[in-house]
Amino acid sequence: MNRATGSDATAGQSTPGAAPAGRTPFDDLYDQPDPRAYFRVLGALDYQTPRHAQGVFRRMAANRTARPAGRAGVLDICCSYGINAALLNHDLTWDDLYAHYTSPRAGALTTAELIEWDRAYYAARRRRDAVPATGLDVAAPALDYALAVGLLDHAFTENLETAPPSPALRHAMRDTRLITVTGGASFLSPRTFLPLLAAADAPVWIAAFVLRTGSYQPIAESLRSHGLVTEKAAGATFAQRRFTSPQEQQYAVDAVARAGEDPDGRESEGYFHTALYVSRPPEDTAAFPLATLTQAPGPAPRRPRR
Repeated sequence: MNRATGSDATAGQSTPGAAPAGRTPFDDLYDQPDPRAYFRVLGALDYQTPRHAQGVFRRMAANRTARPAGRAGVLDICCSYGINAALLNHDLTWDDLYAHYTSPRAGALTTAELIEWDRAYYAARRRRDAVPATGLDVAAPALDYALAVGLLDHAFTENLETAPPSPALRHAMRDTRLITVTGGASFLSPRTFLPLLAAADAPVWIAAFVLRTGSYQPIAESLRSHGLVTEKAAGATFAQRRFTSPQEQQYAVDAVARAGEDPDGRESEGYFHTALYVSRPPEDTAAFPLATLTQAPGPAPRRPRR
């Protein structure tokens, strides 16, 4: 299986596939035994998609996962170190995590010591409405960490682009009601989503933050076979991270224009941007209008350049 060499490793997650020419690779960030390098490197580039996703995913989880028999789960695709699960299930912000993992104390610890510290750190901040979280990623070290500190209940190192889901993953999908993606959609296809939906025992919502440099349309069209209608959050894009070079910026500006979008005021200003796509059964789109589950991003606090 191929490891991600940028894309939404550009987006801050590890994914199967190869990055297009012009995009910076970040593969090595997911081969680390803990997320300190992830936060140090991507934080310096003002990576911020999990910040935008946190409120959206919490509102969707609250609407989608509550049920009398217990709380059904969330599957995060390309989950890396369990960052989305950390923000979903704990009273923490993205900036809290950045400060935690780039702190002098964190820098002085061994990985084993950091894992012990993180177990207590997350346990003390666990929300009462926390939901079971499953992670899917090709990066085994990142998943091992997320499991060790208690961010994920289940984790699967599988590439569904090249092989069907294992029986264990299909079993975990039975009670999943929400699939989330903040990185990796650029390298994913219907081959990843359709077998997961087929394994669920009830309709699933999918919420994906997708780089504007490509098209989500093939995935959206495939989801219709499972009765899901895909909506795009109107009037908003979400800054992802700063470009690493003028060449990468030019790549993004050109790719966004080819995709039929306008880079002016977004990619032209120095940041990758994503759009939010939400796929649900038609009756749910009427019962829970997208505008009530999402909100336009306000100006995000940005750390100074280093």
